Amino acid sequence: MPRITYIEHNGTRHEVDVRPGMTVMEGARDNGIPGIEADCGGACACSTCHVYVDPAWLDRLPPKDPMEEDMLDFAWQPDPERSRLTCQIKVTDALDGLIVQMPERQI
Repeated sequence: MPRITYIEHNGTRHEVDVRPGMTVMEGARDNGIPGIEADCGGACACSTCHVYVDPAWLDRLPPKDPMEEDMLDFAWQPDPERSRLTCQIKVTDALDGLIVQMPERQI
């Protein structure tokens, strides 16, 4: 099962197994990871699941679609390169080892 590392803004690390087919947001929610609010439940209708993706992983993720790009405009301190919405990243075996970091605060 793929292991995802979630890093809180304060540096606290959470390494959890996430079942393939789930999203990175669902993995955080189901494992009680703080800092990923997911107010819209994964519908790409808010930006409260915004994270920064570790640079080593950027080329391994599917590209952002236009809806995700639009929602990232509302994220707290978005980074044009590293910001992603965790509700839009489907977990696959290829994502084993993915590292994401939460911004200082969510909107």
